[in-house]
Order: sequence, then C-alpha cells, then structure tokens
Amino acid sequence: METTSAEVQKNGEQKQQEQVTKHGQVGHKSLLQSDALYQYILETSVYPREPAPMKELRELTANHPWNLMTTSADEGQFLNMLLKLINAKNTMEIGVYTGYSLLSTALALPDDGKILAMDINRENYELGLPVIQKAGVAHKIDFREGPALPVLDEMIKDEKMHGSFDFVFVDADKDNYINYHKRIIELVKVGGLIGYDNTLWNGSVVAPPDAPLRKYVRYYRDFVLELNKALAADPRIEICQLPVGDGITLCRRVV
Repeated sequence: METTSAEVQKNGEQKQQEQVTKHGQVGHKSLLQSDALYQYILETSVYPREPAPMKELRELTANHPWNLMTTSADEGQFLNMLLKLINAKNTMEIGVYTGYSLLSTALALPDDGKILAMDINRENYELGLPVIQKAGVAHKIDFREGPALPVLDEMIKDEKMHGSFDFVFVDADKDNYINYHKRIIELVKVGGLIGYDNTLWNGSVVAPPDAPLRKYVRYYRDFVLELNKALAADPRIEICQLPVGDGITLCRRVV
C-alpha cells in the first residue's frame, strides 16, 4: 500500500514524540534534545573505545535497582582523558556507587597513582570490586566506608594534606556539595581540578516552578542551584560547566 506524504509526516512526528518522551525520563543521562544523536555518540565514539572492564562493570550495574546513579559512559570516557591530560596522580572521589567512574579514573592513573574513594555504602562498591580487581587497578584505591565530611575535616587539620590532590570528583549527596567544596578547595592543589557531577540535574535547573518533577529531583534542585551560583562567584577557581552526562562543572583552583 502506498504511503502518503501526510502519513510520512505523521510517522516522523510520532517518532520525534517518542524521543522526547524517552528523553524526559528521570535518569536519562544526556541533555541533548535528540536521543538518536546521543545514541550516535555512544555507538560511534564511546562504546568502540570503552575498555573491556568498564563495559563489564557498566553492564553489571545496569542490572542493579539503583542503576540511575551510575556515571554515563560518555562522561566516563571524558574523565579518563581529562585525568591523562592533567597527568593526575593523587585523586579523590566522593560518591562511588559500583565504581564506574572510579574504574575510569584508576585506568587513567599511572601504576603508582592513588584514589581516596569514599561512599556510605560498601555493598555497592563490592559489587563492582571484582571487575576492578580483574582490571589490575585495585591497588590504586583506598576505599573508606562512611560519610566523607569527617574524613575531609581530619585531612584539613593536617597541613601536609593541603594542596595534595590533583583531582577530586564529587558525585554524592547534592545537599552537601557546598560543604564539600568548602573543604576540598583547601585540599586540591593550585592548578588542580575539582569535578562536580549532576550540576544540570536532569535539566531541572531551568524548569518553571510548576513543572511536574519527581520529588527527589525537585528537592535536590535547590541545592544544585545554590552550588552553581556559589561556584560562579568563587574567585579562587576558574569554572567550565559542560552538558556531558547530567552536567559536570570543572573547577580549576587558581589561588
């Protein structure tokens, strides 16, 4: 049966609407308007270059009930290259989950590189640990279970820890991002980087007050907005906010 131009247009509009619907799902890791374009990026530039251990951990995490918490594959690729570009050796990660971004970092560091990794849930970390061990990078990781703030406070008391980190990645409780920043800024070296994940928070940072948002998205949005304003006004850092994953803000300490 011949298809009319009107039917072709209708089918095109339907496909476009399906993409919009998918894109609007909570946890969708791309801020691109086109899901097809995001899939193109993954299939063309990310997945073919994704190290086998990272692919294994990504697929393992996909079966976990909290899988929306994981770092996206394109962001993992970005972090891996970034760490190599700055020749990072001593790093910190606050918020680990199953360890996808942690593995990306560990693979980028030299053999004697170190990562202080903190998370309140060891069980999730241990889910990905066998993959990390098989990749031969577990020796680079010092995992600490529990809240990060007390650990940061203890490090700040030690003058030798000031300015000792090349890179810090934060992907944890958004309501404490400001509290983390107040401490991390003392611990990262001048010229070092801090990466704050989720700083565009599902795109909700520009949503109108009456937008239909999930409760947790609406609750944490105010904290993300507060962080973004504070980082933009902080004279101690240079910033670059990127629409990678759910938004990542890079902060380079300058003083």
